[in-house]
Amino acid sequence: MAAEIAEFELTGPWTGFIAEPLVGGSNAGVLVLSGSSGRIERERCRLFARAGATAATVRWFGAPGQPPGICELPLETFVEATGLLRERGVERVSILGLSKSAEAALLVSTLSDCADAVIALAPSSVVWANVGPGHDGRDRPYRSSWTWQGQPLPFVPYVGSWLPPEPSDGPVAVSDWYESSLKAYEERLDTAAVPIEKADADLVLVAGGADRMWPSLRFAQDLADRRTAAGREAMVVTHIDAGHRITFPTEVAPPPSTRFDHGGTQEAGAALGAVAWPRAMAAIRRRVNK
Repeated sequence: MAAEIAEFELTGPWTGFIAEPLVGGSNAGVLVLSGSSGRIERERCRLFARAGATAATVRWFGAPGQPPGICELPLETFVEATGLLRERGVERVSILGLSKSAEAALLVSTLSDCADAVIALAPSSVVWANVGPGHDGRDRPYRSSWTWQGQPLPFVPYVGSWLPPEPSDGPVAVSDWYESSLKAYEERLDTAAVPIEKADADLVLVAGGADRMWPSLRFAQDLADRRTAAGREAMVVTHIDAGHRITFPTEVAPPPSTRFDHGGTQEAGAALGAVAWPRAMAAIRRRVNK
């Protein structure tokens, strides 16, 4: 039976939202991050709260004092955001990231002990160049998406001359652009790799085999292989027909994008989410269940 929940809008210093079980509180919590849309994930927080976990979501770029794009954004942003959960008595903190925020969450787990678990939806196994402008308002030349302690992380740039292999007046699939960039900058891959073998957090990697935004299943398998080689566990949850968008049970799939082809079908994205949901909740609750 779903728990009744309490909701709180955050107005400062964060722009965001918190949902938590109304009775008894929760000693397990999750920081819920959007992808490159930058939206506040209220509905997904409500979903986690009804399942018994305190959930917080924040705007992590585009707010006052933050870069307008995902460009040299301090990873400390996410470390500090987990404090919203600790302040509410959460003992076990997880981070759920999607796409670019999954890239960030994985990196944070290698640099900080702020997260006990990471659930990475459609992740990347390497650091990519910026998406949008930095504080200076410029998006070129390419810079790292992320910094740590004031220093930009090594990254893979994008191929500048790329054109879609299948010209269309409709939504564009950009996974080939990422694949082409990986080939063009092969010499950067080692230094730009997310060093997941350093992370102590539990890891759940969720990726669709039909992702047309970037090769998230390839990335998830690479992360899991390197994690396993280091003697640590990693769980990969996949569905061959799912794309970049993954929906958990009772979530409503967003309408198709008019700009990007995310790949897969809504049905497959929901099927993947249904399998991933209990695994995500198990990671979030681990060692705090009574």
